[in-house]
Amino acid sequence: MAIRIPMSSPDIGDTEEQAVVETLRTPTLSIGPRLEAFERAAAAVAGVTWGVGVNSGTSGLHLCMIAAGVGDGDLVITTPFSFIASANCVLYERGIPVFVDVDPATGNIDPHLADSAANDLTRGGVAADRWLPPVLRGAHRSAGQLRALLPVHAFGQPADMDPLLDTARNHDLALIEDACEAIGAAYKGRPAGSLGDAAVFAFYPNKQITTGEGGMIVTNREPWAHLFRSLRNQGRDVFDGWLNHTRLGYNYRLDELSAALGLAQVQRLDALLAKRARVAAWYNERLTDIELIATPRIAPTTTHMSWFVYVVRILPPAQRDMVVRLLAERGIPSRPYFTPIHLQPFYRERFGYRGGEFPVTEHLGAVSLALPFSSVMTEAQVDVVCEALYDAVQRSVPLSAPGGIER
Repeated sequence: MAIRIPMSSPDIGDTEEQAVVETLRTPTLSIGPRLEAFERAAAAVAGVTWGVGVNSGTSGLHLCMIAAGVGDGDLVITTPFSFIASANCVLYERGIPVFVDVDPATGNIDPHLADSAANDLTRGGVAADRWLPPVLRGAHRSAGQLRALLPVHAFGQPADMDPLLDTARNHDLALIEDACEAIGAAYKGRPAGSLGDAAVFAFYPNKQITTGEGGMIVTNREPWAHLFRSLRNQGRDVFDGWLNHTRLGYNYRLDELSAALGLAQVQRLDALLAKRARVAAWYNERLTDIELIATPRIAPTTTHMSWFVYVVRILPPAQRDMVVRLLAERGIPSRPYFTPIHLQPFYRERFGYRGGEFPVTEHLGAVSLALPFSSVMTEAQVDVVCEALYDAVQRSVPLSAPGGIER
């Protein structure tokens, strides 16, 4: 019998099922004790004081843009190598994402480029033009300001945060960690989520822990935590009476059923991360030093990797999509990771991007391939994937083609 291999699978057990059933038997299904307990537990993972549950990571990032003061025309430095929500959240507040290229080893934002961008954008004029989207070059009069840095911890590996923190301090910028893929990771021994003014975790079913849909903002800034709680609940403040609302808000609440599931999951976080690390190690054992396949590279600043996905690079770039097709023929799912944000149709149309602006990001977008991965994956499944991948790579490149891999 062929081994069925899904792209990802949540790791749900009896404890989670019991927690959800017990919640169903209570009179409180929204904004109750399970949410409060989940918030405390998530804050503890990040090593911060406050957690605020929301209905998605995207919602959490949106609320962080509000807290950072992003408004009409304001600028936020971020990465084009990410899931599109990390840039969209800036647009929700009518700000402008300012992309800078990424580190070729990790795919995380290049802190030196981010600092150069911050320096030039602060000065304005011609110096700023090189960083702005094409349609704004030569025309931007900056009614708005440079407000924030938004690094993304891609694939569960923290960005190089210390130089980014220096840039934020030097320019009085908010620093928001998009840690949606990185709960449980650590940078130089400090937990992801504790490094900036606020951070966001996400709990989609393919994440390290899941609530089905959901997210969590974590912060040490008490006024921000209170603001987030108001914003997620239609703008109602803690002292507002019934159906009275202090500010414009949103329905971004995380329900009690999701919180009960999340609490049970976060209590197993160390075990779940260890299982994912074991699967990643199986892949590394089988794929390291195979010609035309580059395995993930872990930065020395990453003292704990939180494996979200397992992404290899297929070289030369032209062969990646053929490898995807050949794997699919054998029933093995795989996904390109990521399509660069600036090359997404909406961003091309709105901002005038045409390619060639961010060569490292575009190269990574052309060669990166996510393989099936989860904490419930077996070694036998990894064997099947690796055998199929090796065969697909060999079939995708003529035998006379030059080999070699960028490492």
